[in-house]
Amino acid sequence: MEQTLINRIVEAALLASSTPLSVAQLDALFTLEAPAPKGSIQAALKALQAECENRGVELVEVASGWRFQVKRDVHAWVSRLWTERQTRYTRATLETLALIAYRQPITRGEIEQIRGVSTNSNIIKALEERDWIRSVGHRDVPGRPELLGTTKTFLDYFGLKKLDELPPLSELKDFAELEPQLPLDEVPIPAAAKADNPASSEAEPPASDESAQTASDISHPPEPSEPPVEHDIAEAARSGANHEQ
Repeated sequence: MEQTLINRIVEAALLASSTPLSVAQLDALFTLEAPAPKGSIQAALKALQAECENRGVELVEVASGWRFQVKRDVHAWVSRLWTERQTRYTRATLETLALIAYRQPITRGEIEQIRGVSTNSNIIKALEERDWIRSVGHRDVPGRPELLGTTKTFLDYFGLKKLDELPPLSELKDFAELEPQLPLDEVPIPAAAKADNPASSEAEPPASDESAQTASDISHPPEPSEPPVEHDIAEAARSGANHEQ
C-alpha cells in the first residue's frame, strides 16, 4: 500500500473521530489482508504534522493519542463559533482541581487540610462527572480514605501528553503555553475540520460557604479576553500551598 494513501486514510480518520486516536487504533483501520507497512502510521503522522505548518490547524499528540486542533494564533477568531453561555466554576473548584493535579494521589481530607476549609462533595462529583478526576486507590491508614488523581481526559483537555508536562508551580505565574486548544470534533470549521464544543448545560455545584468565592471560567474554549485556565489553576495551587505553610 502506498504511503500517500496511508497518509490520506490517517488524516481522514483523525478528522472524523471525536476523540484522539492512538497509533494502535489507526493501525487497526487496516485489514490483515492489506496491513499498513511497519512504521507507515508514524510516517503518516509526521508528514501530516509537517503539512500543517502553515495552516490554521495542527496535529498534536496528547494523552489519549493524536488529534487535529486549532492553532493558538487563530484561536481568537475560531472561538467566535461558540455562542452558548459558558460554564463557570468557583475558585473552590479550581483549587480542588489544582491540588489533585499537582499533589496526586491525594485524599479529600488532605485537600481540606491544605485549603483550610471543608470541600463540598458536589465539587468532587462535578469533576468526576467531567471525567477530569477519578479514584486511584485508598490511603493505607485507618478508614482507608479514597485517593484522587487526574485522568487522560484531563490531560487531553489541557493539551498534555503526560503529567510530567505539567509546568512547575514556580514557573506558572506568567505561563500561557498550555492554553487549552480546540480538538476538532462536533462544530464544523473551514477545511472540513471539526471542533470541540463542551455542553453549555453543565451545572455549577450547589453553593456552599467556600463556593461563594470569585468564579473563574474553565469553559472550552476560553474567551480571548479572559486569562488561560492554567493560570487560574496555578494561582489556586499556590493559594493552597500558602494555606499549608
